[in-house]
Amino acid sequence: MKKKKTINERTVTMFLFSTPATILYLLFFIYPVAAGIYYSLTNWNGLTNNYQFTGFKNYVNALKSTRFQNAILFNFKYTILLVICIVGLSLIMALILNSQIKFKGFFRGMYFFPAVVSMLTVGLIFNEVFFQVLPQIGQFLHIEWLSRSILSNAKTAIYAILITNVWQGIAIPTVLLMAGLQNVPSELTESAKLDGAGKWNIFRYITFPFLLPVLTVVMVLTIKDGLTIYDYIVALTNGGPGGATESTALLIYNHGFKEVNFSFGIAEAVIVTIIICSISFLQIGFSNKKSVY
Repeated sequence: MKKKKTINERTVTMFLFSTPATILYLLFFIYPVAAGIYYSLTNWNGLTNNYQFTGFKNYVNALKSTRFQNAILFNFKYTILLVICIVGLSLIMALILNSQIKFKGFFRGMYFFPAVVSMLTVGLIFNEVFFQVLPQIGQFLHIEWLSRSILSNAKTAIYAILITNVWQGIAIPTVLLMAGLQNVPSELTESAKLDGAGKWNIFRYITFPFLLPVLTVVMVLTIKDGLTIYDYIVALTNGGPGGATESTALLIYNHGFKEVNFSFGIAEAVIVTIIICSISFLQIGFSNKKSVY
């Protein structure tokens, strides 16, 4: 009987400690999501209480919208480039920083510095670099293509945003991959070396399978960042030139706050959320089949 009383007291204590967090989660996450989905089925403009239920009209109009389709295409193109750059460079950085090199502690601190700066601040700094610094260097060296800001060209503006994002976004994935490298059994690598295996074969058949769970996390986070890119675009191009860099996040903001069409913007946000969840689910399922635990 005494043991049963102890279990009950512990259960009550755990419930009391978890109640505030549960209430905050329901209040600031579950309720806004549910309310957003409801308002996406109406013609609410975000200002008045006079709105009507319109069903899936906003979703149909969003999928038919050329502007939304262009934003989705921009996000997919940007995400593919971001994943290639972030995953590739962070893996190379992790392998280098995990090896026996001089001043390893110094380099680990230096490369992580951009991660502590806000994205908007980094964007504003690179905005000056692309608009002021690089064109002046190009004029001084008489390099024609460098004399003009790449942000002013609809075809190259995306690469300016990508450079800015990669410069700051490579830090955390590198830390995660470095932690993943610590889980690779040294006995396997040593045995492979004794059997005459080269560095590439050791990486391909031993290191890479053990890194797949971490790589999955890195890829999911990078894909999410690419599909929801906003801060860098606001700081660098604000969707220009000519709407060439208008992402889905910026488009949702413009529809909601500038064009006062909240229900339509929420519908677009729900569609983007479904896309992100679907891609992440497929990526995790595929990686789990290939990884080694």
